[in-house]
Amino acid sequence: MNEIDFFAGILLPALMEGAVVTLKLIAVSAPFGFLAGIGIAVGRTYGNHLTSFLCRLYIIFFKGCPLLLLLIILYFGLPSVGITLSAFTAAVIGFILCNGAYNSEYIRGAIQSVKEGQMIAAEALGMTRLQAIRYIILPQALRRAIPGISNEFIYLIKYSSLAYMITLIEITGAGKVIAARYFTFMEVFLVVGLFYLVLVSIATLILNRLEKKLAIPGVVMG
Repeated sequence: MNEIDFFAGILLPALMEGAVVTLKLIAVSAPFGFLAGIGIAVGRTYGNHLTSFLCRLYIIFFKGCPLLLLLIILYFGLPSVGITLSAFTAAVIGFILCNGAYNSEYIRGAIQSVKEGQMIAAEALGMTRLQAIRYIILPQALRRAIPGISNEFIYLIKYSSLAYMITLIEITGAGKVIAARYFTFMEVFLVVGLFYLVLVSIATLILNRLEKKLAIPGVVMG
């Protein structure tokens, strides 16, 4: 088999199938990781002592726990206590938990950058604390947090490569199967690297446009 037949007939179709799985992982994990980050950031900043403490514990644990270890626990460890997850579900849960922890720190920093007087003014106008957070504080904070959240989204694309360690055949997993079958590790993983480069480049272009579109006039982000 010549190289053209190998790449066009075997490697690329396998990697394209893996790319579909990777995109599904990201499409499910990123929105929920973003929402988790908002909830944790708001709970830590504006919650009572117990809520703030629990949110802080969440951040410490999931920032400190290696993502690969977390995936192994979810997929290989939970069955020992009677909970069995599919590889895809375990990967999504792991990505959400980790992504949410990091996003919460970006969002919390952005919340703290909003002047405290705005909360006082909102309450003086008759808004409840929850309304002020929802309508006054968060819209500003989320726009300021876009650069950090964008970086975390890029990391999520690359983190998805760890899913093959729990038997999920995404891009890296598909590449590993082909490389092991045909003993073409260098060639295969160079192409795998190009796949990730393309995904990251496309995501970066989209996020940069989003950042410029949502930038607060007079505020330099990034």
